[in-house]
Amino acid sequence: MEDLVIRDAEVVDGSGVPSYRADVVVDGGRIVAIVKEAAAAGCQRPTARRELDAEGLVLSPGFIDMHAHSDLALLRDPDHSAKAAQGVTLEVIGQDGLSYAPVDDRTLAEVRRAITGWNGYGEGDIDFAWRSVGEYLDRLDHGFDGRGIAVNAAYLIPQGTVRMLAVGWEDRAATPEELDRMRQLVARGMAQGAVGMSSGLTYTPGMYADDAELTELCRVVAEYGGYYCPHHRSYGAGALAAYREMIALTREAGCALHLAHATMNFGVNEGRAPELLSLLDAALDAGADITLDTYPYTPGCTTLVAMLPSWAGEGGPEAVLARLRDEATAERIRHAMEVAGADGCHGVPIDWDTIEISGVADPALAGHVGRTVARTAAERGEEPWATARRLLIDDRLGSTILQHVGHEDNVRRIMRHRVHTGGSDGILQGDKPHPRAYGTFPHYLGRYVRESGVLSLEECVAHLTGRPAARLRLPDRGLVREGHRADLVLFDPATVAAGSTFDAPRTLPTGIPYVLIDGRFVIEEGRRTDVLAGRTVRRTPGRR
Repeated sequence: MEDLVIRDAEVVDGSGVPSYRADVVVDGGRIVAIVKEAAAAGCQRPTARRELDAEGLVLSPGFIDMHAHSDLALLRDPDHSAKAAQGVTLEVIGQDGLSYAPVDDRTLAEVRRAITGWNGYGEGDIDFAWRSVGEYLDRLDHGFDGRGIAVNAAYLIPQGTVRMLAVGWEDRAATPEELDRMRQLVARGMAQGAVGMSSGLTYTPGMYADDAELTELCRVVAEYGGYYCPHHRSYGAGALAAYREMIALTREAGCALHLAHATMNFGVNEGRAPELLSLLDAALDAGADITLDTYPYTPGCTTLVAMLPSWAGEGGPEAVLARLRDEATAERIRHAMEVAGADGCHGVPIDWDTIEISGVADPALAGHVGRTVARTAAERGEEPWATARRLLIDDRLGSTILQHVGHEDNVRRIMRHRVHTGGSDGILQGDKPHPRAYGTFPHYLGRYVRESGVLSLEECVAHLTGRPAARLRLPDRGLVREGHRADLVLFDPATVAAGSTFDAPRTLPTGIPYVLIDGRFVIEEGRRTDVLAGRTVRRTPGRR
């Protein structure tokens, strides 16, 4: 007898076709039968050891978070309800060009410092014994005491970390020998199971790579059937040029392109989403292989140090702190940010009223959290740069921010595009993280399907399941199909909603009573079980 039959579910299968009513049978971690209501009329219905009455619930594939920052959270937090409770069954990590493999002893210490604001430092609770991509993925598979991790994970090779290994933190072109080493590192990571490569082209040191260097690395990714996922060089003043740059270099390399958090932000881009979509349509019609992800919110989230001009980051974190402590250099940084428009702030002069501190590494600085830099400065009777500079130094570059620079019309237009997928870009650190970390997927279903009708239910589920699975080249995930993995979500379309808000960002969603990974309940009757069914999802070894 099979393990489970989910009875009378409204199946939204992830392909975009109209929903249908069915009994879905699960056994051995896979969907073994789908019996539609019409076919079952007058027939004996399937039975199993357990029957779950899904009357009034939608059954869909598990949601795939195409842009996640759970690189250490998966190892630190066995509960991981931030994602599991949303119905996320697979996260793509290694984002924005900075993560923890491949590394050596030097670069591991540097990258841990550089992205403390994203993932914490990991001191004391993670052994960091790995060095290669394969060893990191093995560590994830082991998880907690050999039991695995909360949700499945796929990995992108971080180009900034690769450059850190081969070149260091210098703002210059790579030598032929250094470029060859980077090619080897990318090839090795792809052979060990990575699904592609990411870049953070507004973050040091990855931003120091020119197009020729990136094209050569993308050629390697393409040889292994992976995709390139850039956080490109500007989401502000140079946004459209930055999108064109990524399309051109991946076309040259013959590499698939997935545009990370594809937004059009800042005042200079209000109402300009149609220009981006026209650019994408022209490239797609010409044969380009492009997808993108977005989060359904207007504010962004990053680190405060990321706002600095790129030249201030040369040499790594300690060099940044030294520049901030020097009065003359700090004044140059201020001028670049407030007057010229630093590349770290996407070529737009920074508006301190839009920069809200969301987290600090040093608990003694918690008074900054939830306040804009401008507000804190006004209360102290000083200029905003003085406040920001002191915080950067005192928190040793560990502060995270919300950046209130988005536009709702742009968000809505982009999420309707034919190659759109969902990604939370959720930073789980800080006292006041962005609510997208805990709410992206139910927010799509609640606000943008039920409340505003921007997407139909079938369209939205396809954006969150079948389409990302196709980008990841996963032949047995992302759809409710016989033979597919039983990574499934049951939700109430009348009540599903994000509980997280900007005031209470860690509130869990409502209306998602059941989540299964590999046929095992990780959320049951709205509560997190102790099941750790997650494993790494690795690209099939071998070149194309």
